[in-house]
Amino acid sequence: MSQPTPNPYVKHPSRTRTPASAQAKRAVVSGTFGSALEWFDFAIYGAMSATVFPAVFFNKLDPGIGLLASFAAFGVGFFARPLGGIVFGHLGDRFGRRKILLTTFVLMGVASMIIGLLPPYSSIGFIAPLALVLMRFIQGVALGGEATGAQLMTMEHAPADRRSFYGALMAMGSPISQVLANLMLAVLSGVLSEEAFLSWGWRVPFLLSIVLVAVGIYIRLKVEETPVFKEGVKELASEQSTPAIVMKTQGVTILRLILAFAPIVITFYIVSVFGISYLTSHGFTQSQTFTIIMISNFLSVIAIWWGGRLSDVYGRRKILMIGSAGTLLAALIFFPVANTGSFPLTLAVVAFALVSAQFGNAGQGALFAEAFPTHMRYTGSALALTGSNLIFAAPAPFLASWLMTISNGSTLAITIFWVVTIVAALINMRLMGDGKTLEGKSQRFGRNVPAVETGDPDVQAAANVDDANTAFTRN
Repeated sequence: MSQPTPNPYVKHPSRTRTPASAQAKRAVVSGTFGSALEWFDFAIYGAMSATVFPAVFFNKLDPGIGLLASFAAFGVGFFARPLGGIVFGHLGDRFGRRKILLTTFVLMGVASMIIGLLPPYSSIGFIAPLALVLMRFIQGVALGGEATGAQLMTMEHAPADRRSFYGALMAMGSPISQVLANLMLAVLSGVLSEEAFLSWGWRVPFLLSIVLVAVGIYIRLKVEETPVFKEGVKELASEQSTPAIVMKTQGVTILRLILAFAPIVITFYIVSVFGISYLTSHGFTQSQTFTIIMISNFLSVIAIWWGGRLSDVYGRRKILMIGSAGTLLAALIFFPVANTGSFPLTLAVVAFALVSAQFGNAGQGALFAEAFPTHMRYTGSALALTGSNLIFAAPAPFLASWLMTISNGSTLAITIFWVVTIVAALINMRLMGDGKTLEGKSQRFGRNVPAVETGDPDVQAAANVDDANTAFTRN
């Protein structure tokens, strides 16, 4: 009988091996709740910018121009996000994730509550839209610091073999918020008259923010600073990490990540923001449109869950590429299907678009975080995330509306812009590599991993036993 050759590979664990600590569980609950609240406020604003705000705050303008003005105000939040990413990212890299997340949480809640209390243009004139834009700016600054910070807080607490999954749970805040926002709006618009909804019904979701903020602060106070950041404090003493240094040393990485995430954000905002305006002007009622967006986002929550699981096995970049490929198909069929006026067919294509986007989104958190060292991670990740939203998400509803206006109602120009962006991003991702672990070690993805790289004697022993059994059977 010949001696079996040691098997250098073992199957990737099908189930997690490392139990989550109490702090990791608290970080997940805190991050998911906080992310959902932040995105809820952002989602409500997006839906209102396509339906209510043109009539309440920009009613002195021509309807088409009023819609463009409303979408422009919507985009202000995205232009503010890089500022939030730079300021809070730098502070988060210097002083920790926990304190910064408490600050961003309060900012978002206060800004949203004020929006809910704003008088209409007919009462106070130009001060109303001016105040609306200012609150939107504050929302953007808060989300610019929150979106990355919540992911880092959670992933740096998480077991090493579930970091992408934990980061994906933070991404669930966006579709969960869309479900809640559109459910609330569907109910309100369904039970209230159009006059009542425009008068006070739309304010209800914004005013609820104060309650959610109080609960969120209580939860976040229970979470400690992350162990990865505590270990990285030594880097802070020996390495300088200002936003300028991060952009100078990590500029190429940031630009590539910005483009990599483009298919997700451009698809999400064309479908779930501009799409609301498009559907309601092409035969669908507001209630039907909100229902389509709500169901589609509910399904995309499941997509994020599985995307996060698979991202820990097959790699973050691969999952992002698969999701982006799905958005490419969605871009080609969205408008033709929506133009049929069929509720089930339109629901199917919207669901496919958002499920594809959120499946790919599941890999974003870990991909971005693992691209930077600890002392630059918050700033670098925030710049990449907010940069992608600034360049591709912020203009998307406005640009789509403008392109359709100058094309006499044709959506061909929108589709071309959408498709070209996704193709460029897929080529960029194909040429990228995966990063190291948060501790700076090499990592490998796939169903099989080298036994020697696991560092686990039991796993290595299992590999040799498995190989021996295979050899015995063979002989």
